Amino acid sequence: MLYLRTLLFNTGYYLTGIIAGTLSVLIWPLLPYQRRWRVITLWNCFVMFWLQLTCRIRVRVIDQRTSDEHPVVVMAKHQSTWETLFLQHYMAPISTILKKELMRIPFFGWGLAALKPIAIDRSNRIQALRDVKTKGIERLEEGISVLIFPEGTRMPLGEVGTYYRSGADIACAAQVSIVPVAHNGAECWPHKHFLKYPGTITVVIGEALSTENADRKVLTEQVKQWTESTIASLPLARKDGIYSPTQPRKD
Repeated sequence: MLYLRTLLFNTGYYLTGIIAGTLSVLIWPLLPYQRRWRVITLWNCFVMFWLQLTCRIRVRVIDQRTSDEHPVVVMAKHQSTWETLFLQHYMAPISTILKKELMRIPFFGWGLAALKPIAIDRSNRIQALRDVKTKGIERLEEGISVLIFPEGTRMPLGEVGTYYRSGADIACAAQVSIVPVAHNGAECWPHKHFLKYPGTITVVIGEALSTENADRKVLTEQVKQWTESTIASLPLARKDGIYSPTQPRKD
């Protein structure tokens, strides 16, 4: 049944993704960005709905913010595909920092391109860092939040990578707040695994951190400590009580 449910989800996911990608190309020259993202991210909403209907994966949001400040720099844990889909809608309008290869994927890449992401070339690290800061500030000045994964790549469950200061650098330069995000999405939607596991994903949106007179290194460490401690305190997402398809949870 687990295989069948995942297969059903993937079928709807890819078919509707093709439709959404094609639609994004058609409306790109017709609609300004502020209206375009509202149309395109309806697909993200559908994916969350379809995920619940087919795979019985629900989402529990704990939003700790006390203000609706926007734009901001969102710094999130990167474990899965799930958080990119969820945050593109929940925190919209938002520009995601991603590798430029993703833009070449037919249909899905087209939809990403229409959302004004910040695409970087990882083979040229120095130029990539410059692009991230320059374009990040540009997006914020346009009233668009910026989504960055501070560890730079997806991290396996239970592992902690180096938190880079790019996110704090952009936020301090643009004088906007940082919003940290923690979640356990990969427990139900593991990266590079076919199966999707039923359960409840918990995502915590942290209180905004002010960048006024703040040190970038200190801010980055604050985000790291809050994110990792929050993830460690989350309840198990999967209904079967298993932390990972391949390894036990490290409590």
